[in-house]
Amino acid sequence: MDKVFARFLEKFGSPVDREEVPASSLERYRGKLPNQLLEYWAEHGWCGYGNGIFWLVNPQEYEGVVASWIEGTKLEERDTYHLIARGAFGDLYLWGEKTGFSLKITSVFSRCVIHDFEITSEEMDRELQGFIVSRNVDSNDVEDLFNPTRRKLGTLRHDEMYGFVPALMLGGEPTLDQVEKVKAVEHLILLSQLSELEPYNF
Repeated sequence: MDKVFARFLEKFGSPVDREEVPASSLERYRGKLPNQLLEYWAEHGWCGYGNGIFWLVNPQEYEGVVASWIEGTKLEERDTYHLIARGAFGDLYLWGEKTGFSLKITSVFSRCVIHDFEITSEEMDRELQGFIVSRNVDSNDVEDLFNPTRRKLGTLRHDEMYGFVPALMLGGEPTLDQVEKVKAVEHLILLSQLSELEPYNF
């Protein structure tokens, strides 16, 4: 195991709900995603970390989610994006084939952060390691609800997330009473339809 992933595991702890990555998926994304990421997949699989607060995922399962968020936006012209990771409450980490980790969508608020640069194929692996090592457990939480929610509803499976019902964009409150365990893909597509995706104004 390389030093970067070892440091990531020190922060997040051992994996949950691990799925083996088939050779066909490694081939499907060769040349589209960094070789370093494919090596991590081969060694560690797709799984959750930090008791399920952060997930490295199969991008193929989320193609519909990516399309529903960025179709018809300027982002669509900018790059071809693949969802490589997500948070328990629906933070989405998208990797651009030309721009690397250049887009993060906070689905509960329909907000995004766009990094505007292109990187060379030689820089992709280093960029990917930078992405992995800079993840924080807390940044995937909402209002410190993760631990109480996990105690109440149980640990997530790979196809689940914690969703607010009603959604925050529809006036829901970020409280423990309003969190439910939901199917990730369906819920993320639903959230994409509630409001136009806007950049954060820092």
